[in-house]
Amino acid sequence: MILISCRSPAPQARSNGVAYAGPATLNLRKDVVSKSAPVGTASHGERLELLETRRRFVKVRTGQGVVGWTDSNLLLTQAQMDDLHTLAERAAKFPSQGVATVDDAVNMHTDPNRQSPSFFQIPEAASVEVIGHRVAPRVQPVQSPPVVHRTSSNLAKKSKAKETKKASGPVPPMPQPPPPPRDWQEFSRPRATELPGYVPRQSAPVALDDWSLIRTSDGQSGWVLTSRIYMSIPDEVAQYAEGHRITAYLPLGDVKDGSTVKPNWLWTTITGGSHTYEFDSFRVFVWSLKRHRYETAYVERNVTGYYPVETQTLPGQNEKAFSLILEDKDGKLYRRTFGFSGYHVRVISKAAYQKPEVPAVQAPPSLLPAPTESRGWMETLVRWRKRWFGR
Repeated sequence: MILISCRSPAPQARSNGVAYAGPATLNLRKDVVSKSAPVGTASHGERLELLETRRRFVKVRTGQGVVGWTDSNLLLTQAQMDDLHTLAERAAKFPSQGVATVDDAVNMHTDPNRQSPSFFQIPEAASVEVIGHRVAPRVQPVQSPPVVHRTSSNLAKKSKAKETKKASGPVPPMPQPPPPPRDWQEFSRPRATELPGYVPRQSAPVALDDWSLIRTSDGQSGWVLTSRIYMSIPDEVAQYAEGHRITAYLPLGDVKDGSTVKPNWLWTTITGGSHTYEFDSFRVFVWSLKRHRYETAYVERNVTGYYPVETQTLPGQNEKAFSLILEDKDGKLYRRTFGFSGYHVRVISKAAYQKPEVPAVQAPPSLLPAPTESRGWMETLVRWRKRWFGR
């Protein structure tokens, strides 16, 4: 019993690298099979040691010593973690484009990509701030080949196939086709491209996803599918959307109507589909003291607009101001600033604008180092013989 108690613990497997858990809760399993029993979990950002790899599955070890398998697509590198922190720091400074509500529990991704790691789940009916937008191609998941285990039945089938191939003898060579005639090009006319009414074949359109960069109440920032959220503008204003999607809405001061206070609103909308810009129309709504309802004070349609949409207070004046990024006829972007007072909206200034880039979390090609080439004992002997005898 004394000898058993003094026995040293088994040495741990050597680490091949370091990664970090991507999802909010990363499940670790006993084996690479999806139905394998779970052995533990890791939380988002937890440091993990990489031990072994099988195709896209990685064996990791947590700080508590728990060892299990997980999908490499769910892990983040140190560079990705740094990019994620940079995104959160910059997103904290982005102006809000309005408060949105999540229609159902939705995963927040590190990048506008369905296959990128989701590190946080927003609960149903939660409120988030929309701060950015991007359209990205829909990436189809890569189907990895199934893991085939070498069993006695598989080996028996392979040996039987080899014996059948040997018994049948060598395969006779295929006969060579006759050469084409010298004037074969003349027989090929007219070509399809030379026929009247020929329409060139068009490639299939690329499927696109519409993503929104959002910010939660506790400062988390990431990408969600735009179809999973909707702007929380009051229904008495949202009813004038005419089937268009509201992309931004901001208050423009308040109007007191008896004992109630009604805010004036600036909103932007866009028609259906995925677009690289954020809105194609904007409107100013004011509360009418005479009719006790919202009415349109100003509207512009058929524009190409981008975030950010911002409001501001003009110093020394009672009127409010708002600015939008609009594309002009010359194809360049300009920040147009409008002054707003009552029902009157006027253009104050117009200045050139350079759209900033939103930092992205880049995915490296692999988390594990390239495996080293192993040499057999026969190859080692041959290498030594050549070194000693030169042949």
